[in-house]
Amino acid sequence: MSIDVGKIRNLAVIGGGGAGKTSLVEAMLFDAKAVERMGRVEDENTVTDFEPEEINRKFSISSALAYCDWNGHRINLVDTPGFINFLEDTKCCLSAMDAAVVVVGARVGVKAETGKVWQYANDYELPRLVFINKMDKENASFRNAVEGVEKSYGVSLVPLTVPMGEGSSFEGVIDLLKMKAVTFRGGVPTESDIPDTYTEYAEENRKQLIEKVAETDDEMLEKYLEGTDPTEEEISRGIKFGTMSGTIIPVLCGSATVNAGIQPLLDTILTCLPSPSERAEQHPTKGSDTKSEEKIERKPVADAPVSLRVFKTIADPFAGKLTLFRVYSGILKSDSNLLNTTKDRKEKMGSMFYLIGKKQVPVKEIGPGEIAAVAKLKEAQTGDSMSDPGSPVLFETVKFADPMISYAIEPKSRGDEEKVGTGLNRLLEEDPALRFHRDAESAEMILGGTGQMHLEITLEKLKRKFGVEVVMNTPKIPYRETIKATATAQGRYKKQSGGRGQFGDCWIKIEPLPSGSGFEFDNQIVGGAIPRQYIPAVEKGIVEKMKDGLIAGYPVVDIKVSLYDGTYHSVDSSEMAFKIAGSMALQKAAPNAKVTILEPIIKVEVNTPEEFLGNVIGDLNAKRGKVQGVDSLPSGVQVVKALVPMGEMLTYANQLNSLTSGQGIYTMEPSHYEEVPAHVAQKLIEEKAKAKEEG
Repeated sequence: MSIDVGKIRNLAVIGGGGAGKTSLVEAMLFDAKAVERMGRVEDENTVTDFEPEEINRKFSISSALAYCDWNGHRINLVDTPGFINFLEDTKCCLSAMDAAVVVVGARVGVKAETGKVWQYANDYELPRLVFINKMDKENASFRNAVEGVEKSYGVSLVPLTVPMGEGSSFEGVIDLLKMKAVTFRGGVPTESDIPDTYTEYAEENRKQLIEKVAETDDEMLEKYLEGTDPTEEEISRGIKFGTMSGTIIPVLCGSATVNAGIQPLLDTILTCLPSPSERAEQHPTKGSDTKSEEKIERKPVADAPVSLRVFKTIADPFAGKLTLFRVYSGILKSDSNLLNTTKDRKEKMGSMFYLIGKKQVPVKEIGPGEIAAVAKLKEAQTGDSMSDPGSPVLFETVKFADPMISYAIEPKSRGDEEKVGTGLNRLLEEDPALRFHRDAESAEMILGGTGQMHLEITLEKLKRKFGVEVVMNTPKIPYRETIKATATAQGRYKKQSGGRGQFGDCWIKIEPLPSGSGFEFDNQIVGGAIPRQYIPAVEKGIVEKMKDGLIAGYPVVDIKVSLYDGTYHSVDSSEMAFKIAGSMALQKAAPNAKVTILEPIIKVEVNTPEEFLGNVIGDLNAKRGKVQGVDSLPSGVQVVKALVPMGEMLTYANQLNSLTSGQGIYTMEPSHYEEVPAHVAQKLIEEKAKAKEEG
């Protein structure tokens, strides 16, 4: 029997690294009796951090699913990563949620990553609550944390609970709706009257709460201005309306590790955050009809055709692939035959289950709004849509950012190349932020990701799951060569051996083309100076020489070659001879053509707190970067835009971390090619010569 859609809450727990998201999920599961004992990150026994790489590092690397039942409702929770290297996973999971709980540390406040996940929640227009965590830690400050969120994101928070004491004097919370003090001994809440020392503080916050809630409803505001306080029911209704519309962001507080303030949060999730049906009323789930290509809406009702979307994949070499999905309409049963509308391939659903971390709870059918997993689907990948074959629908998929950093990798043991490729392709299924390909120029295997830590952890998983070790090398920068002047040259190849000889002779003119033009070949031969059948061979020889480079071994681009004269021998000439002649002609023309080396330039955007702005700009200038401008966000964060040579940015993730005390984040994308400075060109030419000697 599927769960009543009105009794479901689907939410992601998001925030910066170290805010305590995993601990909060653990406390919620424990208080709702979904688990018998409350684990701790330090003890390496939490429900949602179960991968060895997470246990060793004591932070979340991959999103994990769990659920609990609270007051007759099903709460589906996704514990998401908060560190910058793993936020693409967070973004993908948020796309399948109806709401978010943003966790902010009472001591540290908002971090650069908090801003990133906050923006993701904005992109999906998700209602959210804020939970100020770690109120029991030294230097905790509820006010500073709240003001930090308000200032950073230009929002107004509405406290529903406020702390009694902070740091070592933290005693519990005050529930501003009930106007009761709540203490938590062993996690068990006990309500009592508010102590005299907190009465004025509580009344002041209650007044602010009522004022902000009254603003959501004209009738309530009129009553309030006439001196009549709204009832608790009216306040609750106003908070939900404001939360759903985004005009109110409720904030609660507590400490996950001592299990304080968690039950009020669970209650608020039920009263303030939307069910799938309420969410669909405001933000209908729309996709494309694959037959007519018209937009269609899928409502979260049981009697609609089945439709779902995959939001995460877990690769396991033993259990096989695990596919996590959300049902948007209809009732899905085990052994159903579905159409993967993204790939236009049929899939048969196997055993389905709910997940609590890595624990699997078998289930026979999944209703609208529910989240579950299925094992061993053949085709489905993250982002894919699946639906009833008779009523296909294609939902919009998540777009992942391009890699920030790439490394060349090679297996430690010879002959393991195939195992590396197989293992990484499996890991790509569960981590769409990875990129893997074999470079056509260098023949290197290139692994790209969001940062060095991302790649290192990927290779740890490769070793653990698929038994193959690799080493990372700095990848070759895709430099190019081009010419700046026109030149002519003769390529004459003559070889006499015992029998038939080889003879080819051609004259070419080379001239530069505008950037991005590529290669142009102009056949100007008249009167049969070179027979027609040998002209393609000349071009082929030139093209092959262009691939090898003229001065430093990099492909030549943006060049026009005109073949205007030559001679041939009726017996000794051949395609091979003219191919070699063409190659020789290009090489001979090079010294007079002012050959230069081009380097790829990337467009970089760096988000940094203002205090580190000088450091960031100075470092970009030292990298031969050209700062294009600096924008200020409402939060005070500075956005530096610059064009920087790719060769200077290979290890930028670690450098920026050091420059900004871990608070800077950046994005980059390819821009164009530019001529390298003379000293860089000389170094590249010398490296080529040295490699030739050694090779």
